Formats: sequence, C-alpha cells, structure tokens
Amino acid sequence: MKIIRSPAAMTAWSEGLRRAGVTIGFVPTMGALHEGHRTLIREARLQCDALVVSIFVNPTQFGPQEDLAKYPRPISHDRAICRQEGVDVCFEPTAEAMYPAGFQTTVTVPAVARRWEGEARPHHFSGVATVVTKLFGMVRPHRALFGQKDFQQSVLVQQLVKDLNLGVDIVVRPTVREQDGLAMSSRNIYLSPDERARAVTLYKSLQAGAEVIKVGDTDAKAVRSVMDQVVTRESTITTDYLAVCDPRTLEPVSFVTSRVVLLGAIRLGSVRLIDNLLVNAPRRAS
Repeated sequence: MKIIRSPAAMTAWSEGLRRAGVTIGFVPTMGALHEGHRTLIREARLQCDALVVSIFVNPTQFGPQEDLAKYPRPISHDRAICRQEGVDVCFEPTAEAMYPAGFQTTVTVPAVARRWEGEARPHHFSGVATVVTKLFGMVRPHRALFGQKDFQQSVLVQQLVKDLNLGVDIVVRPTVREQDGLAMSSRNIYLSPDERARAVTLYKSLQAGAEVIKVGDTDAKAVRSVMDQVVTRESTITTDYLAVCDPRTLEPVSFVTSRVVLLGAIRLGSVRLIDNLLVNAPRRAS
C-alpha cells in the first residue's frame, strides 16, 4: 500500500491509472476507521480495479466549539485496516496542503444544507462540500462510496456532483450498526458506559416512528410525536431535531404518501449523535 501526502502526487498516480483504463474507487474518511468504514472499503474493492482511501480531519467542517482538537487520529490503526482490506493508496494530505496560504474558494449547496445539520452546525456543509470537491479533483475517482448514516451529507454530495458535472458515480451504502442498533461512528468513543447504554435511544425512536407508518398512520405529526416520546423518556438526552422528510429534498412532509427518511439528532452529555431510517409509505388496502 502506498502512502501519499502530496495532492500533486495523488493526482499523478490516478491519472496514470485512468490512462491505462483502470477504474478508481474512493472512500473519503476522517480516519478513526471502524466496521462501517470497512464495509465501504470492501464494497469499493469489489466494484473498482484500484482503491484510494483518504484520511483527513477537515478543519473547515468543524465549528468553533466542536471537537476538532480532540477528534481521534489513530493513524497506525487506520493504516493497518487499509492494508488488511487491500487498499492501494492511503491519501493523507495535511491541512496546509489542502488549504494553502491565499486559499479563498468555498463551495455551498444552499437548499440541501439549509435545515437539520446545517442549522445545528453553521458552515459545516460548506466545509464538507469544499473538501469533497477538492478531494475529487485530487483523487480523480470514477466512483466514491459514502455511508447512509450521514444521510444529509450523502444528499449534498450527490447534488454537488450533479450540479458541477464532476463525473463521479456516488454510491451510498446502508448504515452499519452495533448489535443493539447504535449507528457506528468514530465519535462513539466519547460516550461513557452509561451514555453508551442510553445512546441506542435515538435508533429506537426512529424505529418507533417507522412502526407508526407501517401500521398505516401517515400523519407526520403523529410519527414525530411517537419518536419524541421515546427520546423524552430519557431525561439525560437533549433533542436537537426529529423529522419526517422527503429523502431527495430533505424538506419536511405533512403526510407520508411515498418513501420518507426519518432524521434525528440528540445530545448525550457532550456527545452529539445523528441517525436516520428510510421508510416506505404504507400500502393502501386494495
């Protein structure tokens, strides 16, 4: 496995393979790799001839009071996983290489970023859109894989690629969960044992909302009410948002007449967790 730090060297490597007709898969990460990342890497390995994994803790997507300084950076662990999974290149650019002196340009996807995570974390999605655009330009992948856990991010990236004609095939894979249903996340290591036990409440809330829809109640208010009841049973949890949305636009719906995404974000102490669940509309009785 090659370790490349220079953006120019990364592009040169990729361009050489593209000229030879080799398809390049790409899994962008911030490191602290877990089983969810492994799943993306394995899928990319199956779908493409060559595989690049980037490890870059992007400073522009963190707010001033967020966890940039303490975000886990176990680089030896991450490289070991990449080697185990047959990754060809581990791309590890520095912040100085990504954002050199004089850097000015930012990328925004306003409609997608307006609500939910965008409202809770101002400038987060501008940072995401900018770094993804830059990484695609450096890695030159044919295909890039993202996890469904960051649902709003995946919608944003698909819109970005479409609007800017970036020519990258975006594949979104289902969320990988712990045995009790908690969505795998690099930030789960912040949870205390007690918080970890309570963290699955968010997923249970989404499941409860999905069950309401499955039994035929299409009123989004009723769905949100049931979701909220599950969360409020835990006095140590603060709700950022619980929503029933159109999965393409992320706009809230009033009634569930087609497939929806249930979105949720909660806080447990200093830890913020997000999750989502795609749910089909109930079948009408014939």
